[in-house]
Amino acid sequence: MIDPTAASASEEATELAAALSIDDVRAAAARIAGQVRRTPALRVPALDELADAELFLKAENLQHVGAFKARGALHALSRVEPELRARGVITYSSGNHAQAVAYAARAYGVPARIAMPIDAPAVKVAGVRALGGEIIFAGTTSDDRRRAAIDLAEETGAVIIEPFDHPDTISGQGTATLELLEQVAEATEGGGLDALVVPVGGGGLIAGACLVADAEGVRVFSAEPSTCDALARSLEAGERVDVPPGPSIADGLRPVRVGALNWAIARASVQAAFTVDDDELGLAMIRLLLRAKVLVEPSGAAALAVALRRALPIDRASLGRRPRIGVLLSGGNVAPERVGELLARYGGQV
Repeated sequence: MIDPTAASASEEATELAAALSIDDVRAAAARIAGQVRRTPALRVPALDELADAELFLKAENLQHVGAFKARGALHALSRVEPELRARGVITYSSGNHAQAVAYAARAYGVPARIAMPIDAPAVKVAGVRALGGEIIFAGTTSDDRRRAAIDLAEETGAVIIEPFDHPDTISGQGTATLELLEQVAEATEGGGLDALVVPVGGGGLIAGACLVADAEGVRVFSAEPSTCDALARSLEAGERVDVPPGPSIADGLRPVRVGALNWAIARASVQAAFTVDDDELGLAMIRLLLRAKVLVEPSGAAALAVALRRALPIDRASLGRRPRIGVLLSGGNVAPERVGELLARYGGQV
């Protein structure tokens, strides 16, 4: 039996997705100019050799709060009416968006309350608290913390800053891809990417990437943990599906579903979905650390793991050169003990 509420939400998301474009991302970039870092697009010859490609690594691990999430949070908060913003903001997140909202709230001088899972990484909990955010622990799934955030919003009257399923968040996250394509054009004297690989949790980053990449003729591919592959399963089924969050070292990529708006955007644009296991995530993270001296968290290494697999459907012969592949390194908030564990395990394989 079809749930009429879900069907209505899907229709609304489809209509809203059709109204969004690269122009919304450009407008977001203008609004947050000076508030976010223009992170580098790194070139690492040793990784190019492994991937047999020209990799352009967008280092969002160097963004404020160590993740691309600062873009969406700052943009979304800038769009809230001042009198409503003064009541404070609320969000729900496993970590990076939590820190981003705490950071944005501090920048605007308003309180932030964040629902986080009881098993959130200690490094991300500490980051939220250091930024002045008040944490409410709620369950282990994205649904648990979303319900807690809604209850808190009803109690306080504060506004919820959605972690991924909102036009303002999506267009803010899309500014990372907008910058990357500009940087690639500068580095290649007007050339562009042949492919872009994007990690997927709730889907805000890939939805924003699709708005930009579609307009510029760049093919988009997704990267997810093999145990939490909501987008891959949704693309296979032809409809948005839920997945039980399985174990993964990529703690930032474990929502039970892709956002409705994000799905409406991504389903028409993502060329293929790839999944990576913990071994691939750990090895990609340590290769990046030892070969490029760049530290990302396991979630931030997902797109690189896909690129290193050499499995993207690119006709290399017709290009007459190595393909240019953009890789979004989404975040760098990783516990020291995790780094030590993965170094011990994969340091000899780089």
